[in-house]
Amino acid sequence: MTEGLKKAWTEMVQPLLRRPPEMQVAALCRRHGENGVEVLLITSRDSGRWIVPKGWLMDDKSAAEAAREEAWEEAGVKTAMLTPVPVGTFSYEKRLDTGYDAPVEVQVFYLDVSELSDIYPEARERQRKWVSPTQAAEMVNEPGLKAIFQEM
Repeated sequence: MTEGLKKAWTEMVQPLLRRPPEMQVAALCRRHGENGVEVLLITSRDSGRWIVPKGWLMDDKSAAEAAREEAWEEAGVKTAMLTPVPVGTFSYEKRLDTGYDAPVEVQVFYLDVSELSDIYPEARERQRKWVSPTQAAEMVNEPGLKAIFQEM
């Protein structure tokens, strides 16, 4: 192994392999539509796949409050009643700026949505769509998130 590869392995790869998963929070936004419960999906900025609003914990907010903030920034959720206890978790691999994937565990909180805004921080970067939980389970990639939708 060359000296450069050995250094990269020691400094970058090994720490990723042994560290615990990073923690994120997600908002499972829901409402009562004409045909029952609907959930809000948004597109990711990089790949355009369907996801729920999610992001990192925030120093000045509880996990549930951080999930509500992500729902505002990424989906324009303006008014919502928040469930303060997670309803489930799912895991995925987050692509880091370094090009490596890191394991992430996501705590999911229900947000009962009563108002959406058309003007919000990431409005030009994402699409959003209300669908049934069954449709959502078919549209998302993460198995743990699929399971949460299937249990609704």
